[in-house]
Amino acid sequence: MADDTTQTSGEAKGEDILGIFSAKAAAAAAGAQASSRTMWGDAWKRLKRNKLAMIGMVWIGFVIVVALTADLWVPGTLGSPTETDSATMAQNSRLAPSLEHPFGTDTLGRDVLCRVIYGSRISLAVGVLATAISTALGLVMGALAAYYGGVWDTIIMRLADIFLAFPYTLFVIAMLAVIGPGIQNVFIAIGILGWPSIARVFRSAILTVKENDYVDAARAMGASDARIIARHIFPNSVAVIVVYATMNIGSAILTEAALSFLGMGVQAPNPSWGIMIQDGATYLATQPWLMIMPGLAILTTVLAFTLLGDGLRDALDVKMKDA
Repeated sequence: MADDTTQTSGEAKGEDILGIFSAKAAAAAAGAQASSRTMWGDAWKRLKRNKLAMIGMVWIGFVIVVALTADLWVPGTLGSPTETDSATMAQNSRLAPSLEHPFGTDTLGRDVLCRVIYGSRISLAVGVLATAISTALGLVMGALAAYYGGVWDTIIMRLADIFLAFPYTLFVIAMLAVIGPGIQNVFIAIGILGWPSIARVFRSAILTVKENDYVDAARAMGASDARIIARHIFPNSVAVIVVYATMNIGSAILTEAALSFLGMGVQAPNPSWGIMIQDGATYLATQPWLMIMPGLAILTTVLAFTLLGDGLRDALDVKMKDA
């Protein structure tokens, strides 16, 4: 009888020990899973659930792939986007969309789809480069204004007010009138004149986080201002900049198209969506595809960046973080 009691007690202790080890293992696994979750990982999970944002991302990826690989297949399939053949120009001029020319042909007999594809290169390049320039300037100016405050804040914000007081497109046109038209000058002008809005957004984000305890602790430990901004303030403010920069790419594409339409941007015979719309406006009543096709390219691409930016805004919102 005593042996049975001793055996039962030993089995109970063994089960308790196994239970403790199981609980510790489960806690360790839960801790490892929690530690592996990052802000960007959680944001990606939420972004994948946003169907419109994913559609925008897929379309942007498709446009980028087509633009980058155009030299490999477009000339042999659709022809040159700039060269014309005087012998066949008359018979190929303004042909309606067909299997041979899915988007039709323009006045000079060039394939419209070919020019739309090569035009996407210019639009994406201007959008990305101009946004990169404006974002870099805006981050520097916004950081100086918010972190140091005082005179720096007053000077930078009043300068931003001066820039924002002028109509944006007219300001870009005026700058291009000074430095001259051309693709390089377009993204320089758009980038330089686009910094005030970025600076204001980044300034607001910094003001929200710069008085937190971890910033005070870093300052008390002797960290330099540059280190505090780069290691502590910027990572906690970058989410709003990512969202704003993504949407700004679409705005830069629209601005480039408007400038090219007015003759201040890309110069013929280089393909640009704005130039194609300008050329096709004359024939809107008779050959509408000349204007509709590049217009659809602008619409879908800008809409894709807007949907992606809107999805990133929701995905990076900490208030929406999964429990």
